[in-house]
Amino acid sequence: MPKPILILRTGDVASPIAEARGQYPQWIRDTAGEAWSGGWIEHDARTDAALPELESAEAIVITGSSHSVTERAPWMLRAEAYARDAIARNVPLFGICFGHQLVAQALGGEVKKNPLGREIGTVRVRHTGDDPIFRTLPEYFDANATHTDTVSRLPEGARLLAGSDLDATQAFAIGESTRCVQFHPEIDGDAMRRYVLARAHLIEAEGGNATAIHDRVTDAPQAAEILRNFVRHFVAKTV
Repeated sequence: MPKPILILRTGDVASPIAEARGQYPQWIRDTAGEAWSGGWIEHDARTDAALPELESAEAIVITGSSHSVTERAPWMLRAEAYARDAIARNVPLFGICFGHQLVAQALGGEVKKNPLGREIGTVRVRHTGDDPIFRTLPEYFDANATHTDTVSRLPEGARLLAGSDLDATQAFAIGESTRCVQFHPEIDGDAMRRYVLARAHLIEAEGGNATAIHDRVTDAPQAAEILRNFVRHFVAKTV
């Protein structure tokens, strides 16, 4: 009987999106779908509650967040230490957006505000490395993203896996079983359009065209497959 996958929650889906669509952990579970037949547990890293023992989880998924890892809040430092410990013990770990940045910073990389600006909407990503998470995917694929920070320097020993026009570090690998992505495999077209509408005032204030970004949004099934490929290869070990 496999242990459950731990979802380490580091943020909330923007309101009113959450009212209509729920929170990140449910999106992650729904996206993983039939790739994982085992259980799930959830822990909110922002609380003072003790983090679960690593031995209790088959793998860890770290969610996105509207926070910035550059804030260096105490809960973030605890989560970074937890991630370092998990990686040292070779517990499979998948970081999404904020989770991607948290892992990079935890291991000595650098995260800062992206000088090229906000990346939001459906973006074109190119994977540059041969890795199991890209199994069956073409070189270029669409992904849904919403972030303003970027991993500007990878940790020592990290392997760059993908990039986009606005962010050169869209995915990276650490060791045998840690994979991190800047985009959101769990965000579908409907949720992404809702995010663009929620951030429209910021997009326009920064000189962007929220209407054009909104109109280009699509579902991103190939990006969703990346999360499932991680689960299949590193957790369920069915491929």
